[in-house]
Amino acid sequence: MATNISFHPGSVTGEERKELLGQKGATVWLTGLSASGKSTIACALEQHLLHSKKFTYRLDGDNVRFGLNKDLGFDEKSRNENIRRIGEVSKLFTDAGCITVTAFISPYRADRDLARDLHKQSSLPFIEVFVDAPLEVVEARDPKGLYKKARAGEIKEFTGISAPYEAPSSPEIHIKTDQVSVANAVQIITDYLVANNYILP
Repeated sequence: MATNISFHPGSVTGEERKELLGQKGATVWLTGLSASGKSTIACALEQHLLHSKKFTYRLDGDNVRFGLNKDLGFDEKSRNENIRRIGEVSKLFTDAGCITVTAFISPYRADRDLARDLHKQSSLPFIEVFVDAPLEVVEARDPKGLYKKARAGEIKEFTGISAPYEAPSSPEIHIKTDQVSVANAVQIITDYLVANNYILP
């Protein structure tokens, strides 16, 4: 850990940001199996909120691994560090007053709890969204052919097949994508943000 450093708080308060932006920053953390619909919902939600003139940014699991986390693999330790970094980054965006939409498998409950705690320590909202679809459904979708490769043993440590996925025990929002359309999912999340005064209608 670095030494000889000190934290410098800014002179802009969260209330000032909220008043000027017409919204309160919040992290919307989408978690679920590969092909459950996380990225699709995240993209649609970002577009919907931006068209509603809300300050929004999406952090996607695959995209982040091209830059910030390109040094990480897919073993358990690397997955842990992947989620820790994203927790820190999303916290920064949210502190800036952004509706931060993340789409990560984030398979381990402890890692998601760590991300939640990072936000809680800074009094920032963390909204866990369980993007839920049965394994047989996501395997049937399999847009990247990853489940097929995992079943054939070509991909090691694949979540849901050869590595665990620990479903959220009490998410703020639970969306079953084998029963709900993308448009409905976006509306459910937006309604939650409005109902909890994170954004003004």
